[in-house]
Amino acid sequence: MPMCLSPSRTRRNECRLFFALCAFVILTASGSGQIYLPQPPPKQPSDYGKVILDNHASPVNPGPVVFDHWLHRSKFTCRLCHVDIGFAMQANASEIRASTNRQGFHCGACHDGKRLFEGRPIFASCSDDIKGKECNRCHSPDKHGSRQYDYKAVTARLPKGIYGVDWQAAEAEGKIKPVDFLEGISVKRAPIKTQPDFSIQAGLQWVHPIVFSHEKHSLWNGCELCHPEIFPTDRKEGVRFSMLLNIRGRYCGACHGKVAFPLNNCSGCHPPGPDWAP
Repeated sequence: MPMCLSPSRTRRNECRLFFALCAFVILTASGSGQIYLPQPPPKQPSDYGKVILDNHASPVNPGPVVFDHWLHRSKFTCRLCHVDIGFAMQANASEIRASTNRQGFHCGACHDGKRLFEGRPIFASCSDDIKGKECNRCHSPDKHGSRQYDYKAVTARLPKGIYGVDWQAAEAEGKIKPVDFLEGISVKRAPIKTQPDFSIQAGLQWVHPIVFSHEKHSLWNGCELCHPEIFPTDRKEGVRFSMLLNIRGRYCGACHGKVAFPLNNCSGCHPPGPDWAP
């Protein structure tokens, strides 16, 4: 995986600065006996954001559920699933079961065999009258060879970034139109005025400032996915985030490094910093 994509001297210098920053992070974290560096994402972008649900799997059950974020992200906003439907942002916190799906919660909010998407009914999840074939679409689909959608085929027409699909560009170009309202689940409300973009100074002078866009984030997340749980809105509480905390999964790291573009993609937040870190 390339450390930096540009061969220019400027890029090489910026790469050296980034490596110095990595060394700084290691030294500052060494007091706790731990090293915190961005973990490289999976080699295959199709595996990025993949979630394995196996809390209730057993030899007598169909097996763990394999959830592909990329497939659902190509069709729906993050806000719809994590706010309106209520999937927790923390692993193992949603308590998804076959019984809750049958009751219309969690996956069953859409996968009920009745709701239409693009003119076709969405198959029912965990239905009592399923004879086994439909179970394999979610439970161990690779093992059973029943995966319905192929990553390369679905994303072939979508713009690519340094790592996988550039979802922001895909939406901006009209290649995808993520749905943000689910009839019977979502509540109609007046749109909130988008706050202007702003710059955040980095903790070190030689690190490029962060350019944060409310518009880009609110398109996928709304306001309520980030505020107030991830980023407090009360100025008295304050937000003192750092790269170290991001790597630990807090603040920006709640999404970036898990589903949104990896923290290794330096220029995604620090333009014109190095494109990629090892």
